Parts: sequence; C-alpha cells; structure tokens
Amino acid sequence: MKITKVLALLLCTASLVVQAAQDDHKKEIQVGSDRQFGSLKDKVMTFVDNVKVQQGSLLIEADKLEVIATEGKGKEVFIASGNPAHYSQEFEQGKKITAKAKEIKYDVGAALLILTGDAELSQAGSMVQGSVIRYNLEKQELAAEADGKKSERVTTVFTPEGKQDQ
Repeated sequence: MKITKVLALLLCTASLVVQAAQDDHKKEIQVGSDRQFGSLKDKVMTFVDNVKVQQGSLLIEADKLEVIATEGKGKEVFIASGNPAHYSQEFEQGKKITAKAKEIKYDVGAALLILTGDAELSQAGSMVQGSVIRYNLEKQELAAEADGKKSERVTTVFTPEGKQDQ
C-alpha cells in the first residue's frame, strides 16, 4: 500500500513539470549586473548587485552570481545567491515554472538546477518546498529533500486543475 502511495505522489509531482521551450538551451546566455570582476585566466567571474541571467525564456535573478567556466564552453556552472534568488522559465503549452532559494546552481552542461536553502518550486498552482530541490531541465525530473531535522519535511501542494485559473 505504501508503494502505491509513493508512486501516486511521484506521478502527481511529475505533472508539475512540462517540456521547456525546446530552443532555450540552444540560445546564448546573457548576464547583466551593476558590477563584475574576476579572472579570465582562471575562468571565474563574479557578478554583484541586480544580477540577471537570461537564456531564452530562462531567467535567474540574484544578488550575487559566480560563473565557473573551468570545464569549457557549454559546461559552465552558474551559482546565484540572494535573499532569495529567483528562477523562472516559460514552457511549451504556455505554462511557466518558477522557483526561489537562497542559492540556485545552474549546471549548463548537465541541464540541472539545484535549489538550496528554503527552496520552493511552483507550476500551475502546485508547489514543492524543501531544503534542497534538484530539477533536471531536459528530463523534467524533480527530487526534493528535507535537511534531516525532525521538524522539517518536504511539502508538496497540489492544486486541482479548475482552481489554478482562479
């Protein structure tokens, strides 16, 4: 019986995620901020204040961003932090996914978002909260976990289809 409940929960959680706009990952990544500094030799750049990262419809907004490009072009890692940092992306069928966390790590090569610290991911009125949320942009797979404290748990809220438009 427990396996059936877990399977049902996983299937419902998967409905949070629909296919991203197919061209987003093919577009260039633009970063804007009030200040930036770093080492071209070490392939590490830091952007501070009013930071915006955009790749097609993917948007990350943060107070600070570190870009690590040591693995080469197309394999950069973007680590955005804020109080909180925000992520959003338009998906096919006109749906939008949004997220927020104290830290958002975007691994371009792996097409992976890792939300850490008061993480929350929402789509179509449904929402998942936890200490850490991992979201694979290509496979549309989601995994969430609590921080191990007895008082904290992963929370998922499902909104019935008729309610999400209200």
